[in-house]
Amino acid sequence: MSARTHTRPRPATTGGVDIRLPWWALALPTLAFIALLALVLNPADASAGGDPALSHLLERVQHAVTHHAQ
Repeated sequence: MSARTHTRPRPATTGGVDIRLPWWALALPTLAFIALLALVLNPADASAGGDPALSHLLERVQHAVTHHAQ
């Protein structure tokens, strides 16, 4: 009696790894990037919790970015 061969339900890959990311694996870094970009572009809207050093640093970064872009 011969053994049955099993067929693959989908075509074989070319040797690469088939990785599927969950939706949040792309959404969370994207949201973090947008939040940091918003802070850099407009640090006056950010509430630093009373830490003037952080807001001063963000203002200097904004000035450097806008000065460099012109």
